[in-house]
Amino acid sequence: GQPGWAALSLSLLAAASATAQACSWLWLRSDPPALRPAVPVALLAALHLLQLGFFFRCLHALKVGWKVCWAKAEEEDEQRHMAFLSHDISMLRLFETFLENTPQLTLLLYIILRTNKAELSQGLGIGTAFLCVSWSLLDYHQSLRSFLQDKYELSLGSSIIYFAWNLFLICPRILVVALFALLWPYGVALHFPLVWLAMFLWVSLQGTDFMESSGPEQLYRAMVAVILYFSWFNVAQGRTLYRSIIYHGFILVDSTLLALAWLWGRVPSEEHSYLLPVVSAALPCYLLGLGLRVTYYKWLHPNRQVQQEGSYDEVDATGGSDGLEFRSFLEPELVNRRMQWLAQTQFPLSQPARQHFLHGAAAV
Repeated sequence: GQPGWAALSLSLLAAASATAQACSWLWLRSDPPALRPAVPVALLAALHLLQLGFFFRCLHALKVGWKVCWAKAEEEDEQRHMAFLSHDISMLRLFETFLENTPQLTLLLYIILRTNKAELSQGLGIGTAFLCVSWSLLDYHQSLRSFLQDKYELSLGSSIIYFAWNLFLICPRILVVALFALLWPYGVALHFPLVWLAMFLWVSLQGTDFMESSGPEQLYRAMVAVILYFSWFNVAQGRTLYRSIIYHGFILVDSTLLALAWLWGRVPSEEHSYLLPVVSAALPCYLLGLGLRVTYYKWLHPNRQVQQEGSYDEVDATGGSDGLEFRSFLEPELVNRRMQWLAQTQFPLSQPARQHFLHGAAAV
């Protein structure tokens, strides 16, 4: 009964899908020939035009995974191939989450607040969507962790803390954007492009090197800017303490201004009286998320283990010069260079590992 909202939802879905498919296609074209699917290029192009590229990747990964489970010959190479594919799927899933699911979650929350009607299925859907957003970030982090040696694997406790902090940071952000849209729908249409542009410029200044050429790199930066509108995402190597402080300070101020704008412009009524305690809890929720994030990087991050072993170079804190040791293999063509680069933005390399990479060694 609301064609405008339906059109907006479909537009978000189409834009997000087209962007993710374009990214998937560019990755396939830049992958080593030995790791590309054994299908004609024209068929791959058609699948991506039909928005089936991600689905095809998942099927291809399942096929390779089946070989890993049952094949005896060349099992190690198949395992590395499977890791290569799973890394790309994890990254594409993250893009899909923030380009498609998160904007639609914000829109759904806005619609429920505007109509003041919510069915049980909608409430369960919103709760599940928030959990899925946090889960996608955890899955991405676990994918990066796979580049490290086994002793740095993510424990259950670390996973819970990582999941919880992202949940507590994302929920208030989406809530205040939906509340701001409740009073000024066209204001969000101005707010999002301005914040997105600021994030895009900030990412560009950090000098990302994720894609193979400058054109696709701009697409990657544009997608990262959308993620940064909702959540922290590290894109540059080196210590991130000051970048993290700048980002979270900006988001905290921006979200506070959105909440204050809603409080100032709202008309007191019984319909939305329940929102006052919800908004009041948003700031403590965000601060709790920041506290859990500090806890993770202080005691649970892999660099903390390095410190305990006698070498220390904390990415998100003060530190020294030694870093983590990555898995190393002799076949550089089996490495997912894109995710390897992102892993190095999250975890500092030890000096031996850094020289290993300079001489062409691989990690997977």
